Amino acid sequence: MLVGVCDFPGSYAFPPAGYGGIERWLWAVAVGARAAGADVRLLGPGWLPELEAEWVRKPVRLEDITPGSLAERELKAAGYDLLIVGHEYPSLPAWVRTWTQLDCDVATFQHSPVFQHAESAFDGKRSRLYCYSPEMIERYAAHQPVQELAVHLGLHEEEPPATKGRDLVWLGRIDEEKAPHLAVRAAQILGRRIRVVGPVFSEDYVRSHEKLFSADHVEWVGELGGPAKTAAIREASLFVYTYDRTYVEAGAAVFGESLRAGTPMAALTWRDGTCAQAALCDRTGATTVVPPDADDETASQALAEAIERASALDHAQVQAIGQHRFDPTRHFEAMAAR
Repeated sequence: MLVGVCDFPGSYAFPPAGYGGIERWLWAVAVGARAAGADVRLLGPGWLPELEAEWVRKPVRLEDITPGSLAERELKAAGYDLLIVGHEYPSLPAWVRTWTQLDCDVATFQHSPVFQHAESAFDGKRSRLYCYSPEMIERYAAHQPVQELAVHLGLHEEEPPATKGRDLVWLGRIDEEKAPHLAVRAAQILGRRIRVVGPVFSEDYVRSHEKLFSADHVEWVGELGGPAKTAAIREASLFVYTYDRTYVEAGAAVFGESLRAGTPMAALTWRDGTCAQAALCDRTGATTVVPPDADDETASQALAEAIERASALDHAQVQAIGQHRFDPTRHFEAMAAR
């Protein structure tokens, strides 16, 4: 099988070391495809040039190809069986025009909870959309989505054997939508230390919770990438996951990252059918569902109870389950099957 994995214009490298959800997902699919025995070509100029020592890199984007050009003829002659692409592209007319000339399948994963696809973007067979959770399946039901857990990988982020770890960790972008203040308050209730890892996206949000964020039990780590990011997760006793009441998580990378590293999770959700419930089980974490009209203190108390439940889980077992559940080869094979 010949597989093309397509980049797109973006601010992160392909593959990134640290952050960049769709970019990390594309790299995971490429790695999984190769492990499954596929012939993989990295399409687009965004892929790191140093990958050419081990990968076939073709710096061409389908949406930029002129009809009838040599580039189009070369793409057709290659005989692609499957293209893996960011979720916007099956609705981009210029990209679709070139893709239809190739007579191959296309598969993508929904990484946004609000993007509106063209009505004809997916037929559920030749063009396929995958979604992480029942909540996302319901949002995109008109496009015949398939439920599948996304796998995300970065460069040099291989997970060492699990260790018990210490303290709590929260990782992500620091803003209202991700609501890390709830994790910080839950840790405070339990008398636990917590490390906050990630870039600040909203200074106003941080100031609005200044007293909580500046408390003695909080360690601000900043943004980490590569091995340092993996180590921050692996060396924690528990990963605490939060988000705001109105936010819809399309497919958070942190579930796979934490479980693959062997770190159990405690997750706060505001409804059923979310990514947390799709990703976790009672052997890998604890999820609490809090009514969205509950106040922050009630939510933090419920999260603290989930932290206590998940703290007894075995890290080695969590890693074994995580490595299987978020295996890039399995993920590619699921997406490659009609």
